[in-house]
Amino acid sequence: MELSGLQIAVVTVIAVLSVVGVALFARTVGHLVRVIRVGQPDPTRGGQAGARAYSLFAESLGHARLGKWPLVGIMHWLVFVGFGALFFTLVTAYGQVVDPEFALPLVGRWVVYEWVTEIIGWLTLVAIVALIVVRQKAHPRSAAGEAGRRSRFFGSTFWQAYYVEFTIAAVAVCVITLRGLEYALGQALGGESAHGAVHFPLTFWIGNLFSGASAGALENAIVLVAALKIVVSMAWFITIALQPTMGVAWHRFLAFPNIWFKRHPGKDPERGLVTSLGALQPVMVKGAPLDFEQMDELDEDDALGVGKVEDFTWKGLLDFTTCTECGRCQSQCPAWNTDKPLSPKLAILALRDHAHAKAPWLLAAQTPGGAEQRDALDAATKIAAARPLVGDTGWAESGDVLRAYNPGGEGAEGLGVIDPDVLWSCTTCGACVEQCPVDIEHVDHIVDMRRNQVLIESAFPSELGGLFKNLEKNSNPWGMSPRLRMDWAKGLPFEVKQVGTDVEDLSEVEYLFWVGCAGAFEDRQKKTTRAIAELLNTAGVTFAVLGDGEGCTGDPARRSGNEFLFQMLAQANVEMLNEVKATKVVVSCAHCFNTLKNEYPQLGGSYEVVHHTQLLNKLVRERRLLPVAPLSKASVDAPKAPAAGAAAPTGGAKVTYHDPCYIGRHNGVYTPPRELIGALPGVTLEEMPRNSNRSFCCGAGGARMWMEEKLGQRINSNRTEEAVATGADKIAVACPFCRVMLSDGLTTQQAAGNASDEVEVVDVAQMLLAAVKRADDDKAPAAATV
Repeated sequence: MELSGLQIAVVTVIAVLSVVGVALFARTVGHLVRVIRVGQPDPTRGGQAGARAYSLFAESLGHARLGKWPLVGIMHWLVFVGFGALFFTLVTAYGQVVDPEFALPLVGRWVVYEWVTEIIGWLTLVAIVALIVVRQKAHPRSAAGEAGRRSRFFGSTFWQAYYVEFTIAAVAVCVITLRGLEYALGQALGGESAHGAVHFPLTFWIGNLFSGASAGALENAIVLVAALKIVVSMAWFITIALQPTMGVAWHRFLAFPNIWFKRHPGKDPERGLVTSLGALQPVMVKGAPLDFEQMDELDEDDALGVGKVEDFTWKGLLDFTTCTECGRCQSQCPAWNTDKPLSPKLAILALRDHAHAKAPWLLAAQTPGGAEQRDALDAATKIAAARPLVGDTGWAESGDVLRAYNPGGEGAEGLGVIDPDVLWSCTTCGACVEQCPVDIEHVDHIVDMRRNQVLIESAFPSELGGLFKNLEKNSNPWGMSPRLRMDWAKGLPFEVKQVGTDVEDLSEVEYLFWVGCAGAFEDRQKKTTRAIAELLNTAGVTFAVLGDGEGCTGDPARRSGNEFLFQMLAQANVEMLNEVKATKVVVSCAHCFNTLKNEYPQLGGSYEVVHHTQLLNKLVRERRLLPVAPLSKASVDAPKAPAAGAAAPTGGAKVTYHDPCYIGRHNGVYTPPRELIGALPGVTLEEMPRNSNRSFCCGAGGARMWMEEKLGQRINSNRTEEAVATGADKIAVACPFCRVMLSDGLTTQQAAGNASDEVEVVDVAQMLLAAVKRADDDKAPAAATV
């Protein structure tokens, strides 16, 4: 077949573009692999092929993580399918620039294939237009000034997003236009070339618009539109090849390995798809957990935590490069939503940009003559290589929150990539990880940087110094004497058994009741501890406590970066638990629950750990506890007798429940507390807008309970405002940290006149005890009268 002059010119242009595009793309893929491999080894990412395959299938083809946002999820799924399925139309376009009548062998004229192509083409166009509208509606410019940061797209790179959207829309339009021109050409040529409208169900009308055109003109139009489709596609390949940090494009390829290698793949009966929350990993050196007793054997290059970008694992570097800048993490972050500098998205982007800016320096060391190659690098790369990962960025003086991340240009030399205010604002609540559609593990990375700041740099908020001393000296954050750990049990109408005093070991009882530091020392939480003990006793559950043999689980030490102190506390507890033959443990603190259940197995302590709401709910379902007395609006925490002549409070109680992050997002315990509240007579559960896996943190996690909240609005105030707005009489909690934070927030609201003095924060266990005890009181015989 002889080519026309137009075809020769077109073929020449697309041949050059295609060779350049594919070559640059392949080169950049190789570069990305080399950069990612600069990271430290991580042996936790292997095995579990079945679970990993399930996660990959469910989260990619099933788009399970985007199901929280139905419209965006469906539209994104359509674009995702179109991106893959329409590849065959690109192959067809290469044939059409040579032969306008070209069709793929075997399937090209198959009516099913043609229908699928047209349907996907149109749906892809509709979907990308819808996503463009969504982006524009949520654009930061929709809110002036500082309020613009409420947009999840605040800080995202907009030109890249616009370019990707334009590319997808242009390809879809080209596919649809080509189908219409193919129909028109067939009609113009007649004979075997003509195919009825049934082959072009959604584009025949476009072909009819060209019904008066000659066959030659139609052939030239097909050549030009096919060439345009190829040019747009190859330009996209060239653009992203020149922009290896263009996450909004590269996530289309990198999301698959990032999901496959997530820390916790598979599905959990309670949590559904598992996220990389729960247990933190120990400090790793060369891919193995660090034995702190062998610190002297470490090499000079061995890092404790992450002090340089190359100290992250290869999965960390893959995380950074995969980020699509969608801002889902940012929209849910409690720190960002209370005007603090921490944005999980911006932190990941800063680490991504820094990793790639420093990459030439790091890669030079892996080749012969590395020193000479480093000397030849440009000044910007040398500055990037010398900058501290965490250090002052000057953001506070400028007032620009974006300056807290990877400041560039003049003055960047010597400044940190991430400001310490960013690092220490994190509550480790896990909202970012829960929301991320490509399984980035933000919390792991933040804690790893904290570890280096604490263990190597000794740079941490001053308040943590007191916390560490109290934990080291008395094994509790308050620094109270261990002798006071049993004060909570004074005055109970039954004996609380202690291991070593009343029972030899835990084989004599059903459960170890792990009281926790807050349950033993914090006055408000002591009431919860007593309530749980009374309920277990009423239900006939035998239990014992460790008394002064119990120490802090180490959660605040580990999450503030002091892994050495965590190991010391945890190993002492594991030795004690194993010695007293612990098997089943009930815990009232969400943080103790997570640590005992998920992290103590790392140290040889594997136990069946249940949260008190889980056990109490089970006892109610088994009718071993009978909450038959209606729960009124009267105070549960500190009941007061009505004043003389005043009527006792009547009417059912409206309750709102706050999900603790460390039993909710980190462990998937959402149903038992709600079922327990639902079992209380006279109670109406009023959910807050942000609940369950989208619950808003109380602000205490990540050792933030012991740090002063100096920036922005207090997180507990934000959450308490939401709770009060439900009109609830009681704010139910299931964690002592949450109780302290929300009680303080409620006091502030009441002082400002924004909440009734009758509203109270109570643990679910206290509400259950009130319903059970009042039922028992009703059964008691009336006092004799004289």
